[in-house]
Amino acid sequence: MTEQSQSPETQIALFRYGLIADLIHLPRGKGSRLYAKLREKAALEYTIPGTHRTRVEVETIRDWLGQYRRGGFDALKPKPRSDIGACRSIPQEVVDVLVSLKEEHPSYSVAMVLDEARRSGRVSSELALPPATVHRHLSRAGVMSKPAEEPTSKDRRHFAFEKAGELWMSDVMHGPAVSVDGRRKRKTYLIALIDDATRMIPFAAFALSENTSAFLPVLQQAILRRGIPKRLYVDNGSAFRSHHLALCCAKLGITLIHARAYQPQGKGKQERWFRTVRMQLMPQLAQADLSSLDSLNRRLWAWVEGEYHQTPHRGLAGMTPFDAWASRSDEVRLPDDAATTRELFLFEQKRKVQRDRTISLSGVVYEVDTSLVGETVTLRFDPSRRGRPVDVYFKGRKIEQAKRVDLYANCFVRRDHTTKALHPDRRLDNPPAGLPLRDLKREDD
Repeated sequence: MTEQSQSPETQIALFRYGLIADLIHLPRGKGSRLYAKLREKAALEYTIPGTHRTRVEVETIRDWLGQYRRGGFDALKPKPRSDIGACRSIPQEVVDVLVSLKEEHPSYSVAMVLDEARRSGRVSSELALPPATVHRHLSRAGVMSKPAEEPTSKDRRHFAFEKAGELWMSDVMHGPAVSVDGRRKRKTYLIALIDDATRMIPFAAFALSENTSAFLPVLQQAILRRGIPKRLYVDNGSAFRSHHLALCCAKLGITLIHARAYQPQGKGKQERWFRTVRMQLMPQLAQADLSSLDSLNRRLWAWVEGEYHQTPHRGLAGMTPFDAWASRSDEVRLPDDAATTRELFLFEQKRKVQRDRTISLSGVVYEVDTSLVGETVTLRFDPSRRGRPVDVYFKGRKIEQAKRVDLYANCFVRRDHTTKALHPDRRLDNPPAGLPLRDLKREDD
């Protein structure tokens, strides 16, 4: 039987047996020797069937050894879960409540957090909440502190900048589905920035993707509204690792900082704001708010400006984000020119002009000057404004702004083959006179 024909359970059992095979016949009572071998095995890396993990803990290997001694090879096969068919995930709104309680009471254990959540009525007593699953969610949120006696080389400290604009954070949250083109539903992503010193939201918007093309317009609007930050703190997602984002930050004098992988503690303020959105804004959304992306963003910004910015914040000693910004924004660096700032965020792509003096970009055909036929030009454009005019550069100089091909207008254009210039044959707003209706004769006349 080949490895491919073996069942996953058999492959897993064979791997486990291979780890414990030389331990099975160790004489009983040699505990020190057994644990020395277990530690040696736990220090190595393996290719483990069915998982991307590469290490096995000492106690796990010891459990496999005990299972084999009690039930043989079949005992090493993974057992089916006892909760098959039951919901294994905790609803996000319940996770938010548990994280909030843990933040309010840092000394509470997982069991105490669960007891308080059920006692206060914020979580149903009938909802199954496995402590291990709750512990995993709290750890991911960065609110589970390590025991004081456990040594660590990681230097984690609570921090807060003093002035507005010294540090902005940004991240992405999964949002609700909205109607697109009046028919199909598409998932949205909330892209937001938060000012560390004031908790002000420079800008936030729902988008249909979480890539660089969706993030840069949000950053651009934030800068136009609230100035240029000194530092931008982001995670390691592909949208934040793009060359174009690094280039924009370099041109604006922004220090781009990437968080360490699997370290959520540094983005706690951003995560808490997302939790506020889920607990306060999401339950208020009506069907009309989900009818389109524009409707959802209008509702979002009305809530941000009308409620969030005007509500006292615990992290600001009772001040509102609006008041904190007003008192700490005296050193904010404003962009020199809005038009110049917008140009910094434009994407660039090269295209060769075809014989019919057209170029194609994102499925849209544009028309350029006939003198550029056969040349390679650089197009600068805003990817969020598909179909809008694009800037055409040739040899480092802006030549023109190309517009979409007007096929109907081209019906009335004749080419001057001497100068290669195009001239309209007649004005489109003065078409040839048609036959008057009164001159038509009925067949029965």
